Amino acid sequence: MKLKYFSVSSLILSLLGFADSLYLTIAHYSTPAILACPETKFVNCEKVTSSSYSMIHGIPITFFGMLFFITLIVLSLPKFWMSASDFILKLRLSLVSLGMISVFYLVYVELYKLNSICLYCTGVHIITFLLFVITFWAGIGKPKEQS
Repeated sequence: MKLKYFSVSSLILSLLGFADSLYLTIAHYSTPAILACPETKFVNCEKVTSSSYSMIHGIPITFFGMLFFITLIVLSLPKFWMSASDFILKLRLSLVSLGMISVFYLVYVELYKLNSICLYCTGVHIITFLLFVITFWAGIGKPKEQS
C-alpha cells in the first residue's frame, strides 16, 4: 500500500481524535457538563470524566490527548510520511506506542476502578489503536535506505 494512503488515513483519524479530545476538554470545563452521553449502569461519561483519574496535576487528561493528536496531525502530513528520515518514523512509532500504553491504563481504570466507561473516551481509544496499527504497518512496509 502506498504511503499516501497511510498519510490520509492517519490524518483523518488524528483530526477525529483531536475533535473528540477537544469536545471532552470543553465538557470538562463546562458547568454543568455538556456531555451528550447516555447514562446507564455501565456507560457513564460524567463519572469517568469527572473522576480523580481524569486529571494529572490539575490538568485534564483530555488536554494531553489534544496535544497528542495535534502532534500526530503534523506527523501525518504527506511531507512527513514521505520523508526518508528514520527519526520521523521512530518519533511517530514512539508516540503511538505511548498512546497505546495510555489507552491500556485508561481502559483498566474505566473497567476495574470506576466500573464505567465513557463512549467518547472509547472513541479516542479506538482511534489511537487504529493509528498505532497504521503507523506500525507503514513502518514495517517502508523500504530501507541504501547506504
